[in-house]
Amino acid sequence: MRAAYIERFGPPEEIVVGGLPAPRPGPTDVLVDVVATAVNPVDTLVRSGSFRTSVPFPFVIGRDLVGTVAEAGPGAVGFAPGDPVWCNSLGHGGRQGPAAERAVVPADRLYPLPAGVRAEDAVAVAHPGATAYLALFTHGRLRPGETVLVAGAAGNVGGALVTMAVWAGARVVATAAARDAEYVRGLGAAEVLDYASPGLAGQLADAAPGGFDVHIATHGRHDLEVAVPLLARRGRIVVLAGTTARPVLPVGQLYQKDGALVGFVISRATSAELARAAGAVGQLLAAGRLRPREVEEMPLAEAAEAHRRMERGELRGRRLVLRI
Repeated sequence: MRAAYIERFGPPEEIVVGGLPAPRPGPTDVLVDVVATAVNPVDTLVRSGSFRTSVPFPFVIGRDLVGTVAEAGPGAVGFAPGDPVWCNSLGHGGRQGPAAERAVVPADRLYPLPAGVRAEDAVAVAHPGATAYLALFTHGRLRPGETVLVAGAAGNVGGALVTMAVWAGARVVATAAARDAEYVRGLGAAEVLDYASPGLAGQLADAAPGGFDVHIATHGRHDLEVAVPLLARRGRIVVLAGTTARPVLPVGQLYQKDGALVGFVISRATSAELARAAGAVGQLLAAGRLRPREVEEMPLAEAAEAHRRMERGELRGRRLVLRI
C-alpha cells in the first residue's frame, strides 16, 4: 500500500511517501480503507521524537482518519464492510498511524461516521473535538448553568470548546483577537473580549461576577496569577497546552477557593474516555453544530510539506487534511 512513513525520528525531511506491506487486522481489529487524515501539532512531535511514545519502525505518521471498513476481525462486533467510520487515536502507544491507503484500528477506538457528514469535515474536527470534550467534561467536570472561560477561542480547539460548552448549557465568556470576535459569537459565546486589551483582567471579572467555574486556555500561556483570582468557589483550571510554561501559582488563593488545577493530554485518555468523547463529537457533527472553521486539503505526497507548514505556524485557525 502507499503510505507516508518514517524510518527514524527527525525533521519533516525524514517522511517518505512510498510502498509498505498492507496491514492485516487482528481478531478485535478493523481494517479501514482510508479516505483522509488530518495533520495535528502532536503529529510533528511524534515524528521528531519530542513526544516520547512507543513507535514501531517503519512508522506510518498521523493520528486521525475517516474511511470505510474493508474487513472486520471476528471480535470486532458492530462493523461491516462498507461502513463509514472515523478514529482519532492512532499513531502513538505502539499503534501505526493512518497516513496510508489502509490502516488497522482496534474496534474500541473506531466510531461510526454520521450520515451526510463530509469526510474532510469529520477528520478535521475529530482531534480538537475530542480534546474539547475531555477538557470540559472529563477533567473540567462542567455542569449545565456554569460559567466557562475559553481563552483563545478562535482556534480549532477553542472553537470546539465554545461549541460544546454552549451545547451543554453553560454560559461561555471567550477571549480572542478582535478580528475573530464575530466568529466566536457565532459559536454561541455570551461575551467575547479582546485578548490584547490592557484591561482584560478587569473585563473578565466584570463578565463573571461570581467567578468562572471552568477556566481553559488553549494558547499555552498560563497566567495563573490572573486566572486563580477569577475562579469561582470550587472552580477548575484545566491545562491542555504549554509544554514549556512555568507560571507562578498563587497556592493560597487556590486552596482557599477549594479550587483545582488539572492537566491532561489526549494521548493518555482511555479508550472508554475517547468513546464518550466520540459520542458527543458524532452527535454534534450530525446536527451540523461542530464544524471546522477552514479546511485546506493536500495530497498524501505532500505530507512532509504539511509538517513543515505546521511547524512554521502557518496553519493557525485552519485544519490541514491529507487526501489519500
